Amino acid sequence: MSPATSLSGQTTLVTGGGRGIGRAIALALAETGAEVVVNYSSSASAAAEVVSTIQDAGGKAYALQANVAVESEVEALIKEVLERSGRIDVLVNNAGITRDGLMMRMKTEDWQSVLDLNLGGVFLCSRAVIRPMLKQKSGRIINITSVVGLIGNAGQANYAAAKAGVIGLTRSTARELASRGITVNAVAPGFIATDMTKDLDAEGILKNIPLGRFGTQEQVAGAVRFLAADPAASYITGQVLQVDGGMVMA
Repeated sequence: MSPATSLSGQTTLVTGGGRGIGRAIALALAETGAEVVVNYSSSASAAAEVVSTIQDAGGKAYALQANVAVESEVEALIKEVLERSGRIDVLVNNAGITRDGLMMRMKTEDWQSVLDLNLGGVFLCSRAVIRPMLKQKSGRIINITSVVGLIGNAGQANYAAAKAGVIGLTRSTARELASRGITVNAVAPGFIATDMTKDLDAEGILKNIPLGRFGTQEQVAGAVRFLAADPAASYITGQVLQVDGGMVMA
């Protein structure tokens, strides 16, 4: 670990940190020396495995349960982090779900549940950490959006709307907090090799990706680590960093 990218003595919170991209982000931030709080909603065993992996490597971590779509649970989550760690330096809003379906057949509850977690959860968690970050006069908030939020996708009206909303929320929050030493950015993954993408039509997708391959969870995590820990990122705010192999160029 380079001292230039050290988060030693700092606390990071990763929502949905027990699996997939969230897990990769938690492990990447642990490598910077940060204490990592792994939030989960229902996958307690997965979150415990991430904590154990970090601790076995000599790092600091613990897991906390909360559904970030629920205001009272978010408030309790942030309160417990502050009580146990004394500070929150980096928030990564990663938790999300999909409820895909064509819009004409989409159930209202599937629309609302995706908006509540994927967008509402980002709002609730971000709002909850602003006050402690203001007291510290520093902080970094990183929101995981998606290229779908930039270009849309058939069968994902709810997901695309939520992720587009995350981009607008990111830029608005960045403008509000820039003068107080807090940066707010987003990372937009493209097609990443995960359990969710393994059954997709790879050939049809890859022809639209200039680099000709799926990305990895570790590559997304690397972008988050840069925005969270690298001093060079301290002059970056309100931006969307696309990790998509060149799929979306605008």
